[in-house]
Amino acid sequence: MAKLSLQEQANEVLARAEEKGVQTNFFFVTTFKRYQVQMRILNDLEKEINELGATVSKEYVKGRKNVYTNPAITEYNKTATAANGTVATLMNILKSLTENTGEDQRSKLESFLKELNES
Repeated sequence: MAKLSLQEQANEVLARAEEKGVQTNFFFVTTFKRYQVQMRILNDLEKEINELGATVSKEYVKGRKNVYTNPAITEYNKTATAANGTVATLMNILKSLTENTGEDQRSKLESFLKELNES
């Protein structure tokens, strides 16, 4: 099976959300959009880290170089932590929607939550 791009994966999640009837929930939509932004940032930072490496150097006035950790690594870690928090929030939103629906809808949403967790 071919690897899906981030946008293709996002489209798949939205399609599944629509099947389960949660795609119009304000909190789901805004949280999911935030997660998409975070994933794009992570993707860009990962490219930069791969391109420049774990360390970068800065040249000072007298021509001396100082090697230090690539600042993109710190930003990547911060964004990854934030994205993990966003996913937890998204899962809580979906869980609360599950608790507020009928039995049939609940089982559909529980399946959706499982699928999201496995992705």
